[in-house]
Amino acid sequence: MPAVVRGGRRQSAQAPRRGAPASARGKGPRNAPATPAKVAAIGRLDLSPRAVMISMAAGCLVLVAVLATGARAERIGAAVSDGVDGVTTGLGLKLRRVHITGASAEAQPAIQQALQLEAGAPITGLDLDLLRQRVQSVGWVKEARVVRLLPDTLIVEVKEHDRLAVWQNAGRAFVIDGSGKVIPDAQAARYPRLPLVVGRGADQAAAEVLPLLAQRPRLMSRIDAVVRVDERRWDLRLKDGSLIQLPAVDQDEALIRLDALDQRERLLDLGFARVDLRTPEEIAVRPSESGEA
Repeated sequence: MPAVVRGGRRQSAQAPRRGAPASARGKGPRNAPATPAKVAAIGRLDLSPRAVMISMAAGCLVLVAVLATGARAERIGAAVSDGVDGVTTGLGLKLRRVHITGASAEAQPAIQQALQLEAGAPITGLDLDLLRQRVQSVGWVKEARVVRLLPDTLIVEVKEHDRLAVWQNAGRAFVIDGSGKVIPDAQAARYPRLPLVVGRGADQAAAEVLPLLAQRPRLMSRIDAVVRVDERRWDLRLKDGSLIQLPAVDQDEALIRLDALDQRERLLDLGFARVDLRTPEEIAVRPSESGEA
């Protein structure tokens, strides 16, 4: 087989023929350059125990040197980041305006505080996902989206929790949204126009009955509170002290029967002490003390 020498040309592996002149035995083919000593040394590794020990010691020294630098890598990275921020601000890419859309006047201050932004900060260095998380941590906010608009504007789009009702329970009042969730930052006293639901479980069940009542403005305008009874049905307490008892099921059908009676007899105008709608296909009316229904 032919033999290959690194850095040299292919040479014949055949031994000199017997009887060849001595001068020819020690010489290679004519015009074949001699193999350089440095090239020939490549590939010959010194694997003696002494060499291995020296290599391990050198590796330990390198490790010690790296550990001795402490947080130099972090400092170098921070310096590079600062340099990039300096370039971007030099190009005019710095924060000048923040537009918050979809937020109420009550929620605006809390959202601005949560953003923790400073005018003149490099706009390309802002972490939009972190800013979105900060905004969504505000009690008013249900969803948020943060958009960077170069060269100098940040847009914060907010969707707030809807205000469904004021929920009163155990002597305390809360503002709840359509899913029954309490809105932490909302003060109940600032929402006198929201319907009042009272009692344990009223927060979770309010979304079922309030839309039915909202379809009946004539009745809704007279309601003072919607009271949850035994966590299974509702009583409607009117502003004049009257009471309407709804069934645990088929509440819409019961209210349709009440609508029909009111259209015939003007029941809500005449007044009554109590209307019992808990029995299907039947309405029991107790007159008020001031008159008869």
